[in-house]
Amino acid sequence: MSAREALKSHQRVVVKVGTTTLTYPNGRLNLRRIEEICTVLSDLCNQGKEMILVTSGAIAVGADRLGLTERPRDVVGKQAASAVGQAMLMQIYQRFFSRYNQEIAQILLTKDVIENEVSKQNARNTLKALREMRVIPLVNENDSVSTDELGFSENDTLSAYVSILSDSELLINLSDTDGMYDADPKQNPGAKVFREIPAITREIEELAGGSSSKLGSGGMISKITAAKLVTERGIDMVIASGEDPAIIWRLLAGEPEGTLFIKKSGGNVWIPSN
Repeated sequence: MSAREALKSHQRVVVKVGTTTLTYPNGRLNLRRIEEICTVLSDLCNQGKEMILVTSGAIAVGADRLGLTERPRDVVGKQAASAVGQAMLMQIYQRFFSRYNQEIAQILLTKDVIENEVSKQNARNTLKALREMRVIPLVNENDSVSTDELGFSENDTLSAYVSILSDSELLINLSDTDGMYDADPKQNPGAKVFREIPAITREIEELAGGSSSKLGSGGMISKITAAKLVTERGIDMVIASGEDPAIIWRLLAGEPEGTLFIKKSGGNVWIPSN
């Protein structure tokens, strides 16, 4: 069975969506896309899948609600915007998920929860209990109290830890890129996407963010870090575009979308010829 075919059998799946997936370029929420995400996840739950959603967006929602012209940059401003945005974001998700009679729950985490054995086990127990109740956990960093010392800095790493805590089989990382390329596609029209990466080698890490890399963006660096965390623990991960949430269905049908980081090491990186 190929690595892509194996995705069909994965039952416990974490889906991570970033702020750029959930908002328009002007910073306002893309309600249509959020609704589509809720539709896909609810349908997969109806199929018997166990879904977890790691969602960004609270600060952006709060900033918009407060009438701020831009996202706050200071810690206190971010915390205040998040406190307002978390409540609104959950209301929006609740409204869409309720159309399909799908129950959801909110879990807010900070890094110190993961680093403490007791609180980490409590988080694991909560995820397990919700799974058994067929409830979709909506996980986000608790930005309203988080600081640089307590924070994850981005939700790529958070989604990796949630995947590990929940003993999931697959992490689908939806973002503004449709995979990892062998060169910057914005600068090189001939750049090719990696469809499968059997092992995260030094070459792959340097391509994502080495000192000589032309692709050195924090976004891809954090995704590679997340991929290392989960693949070393027997969890597959896919980086794919969040533009069309229906891609989640296609990935779980084994279609060759995005870049698949395979949980088993070894082999050579394959780049398509066209």
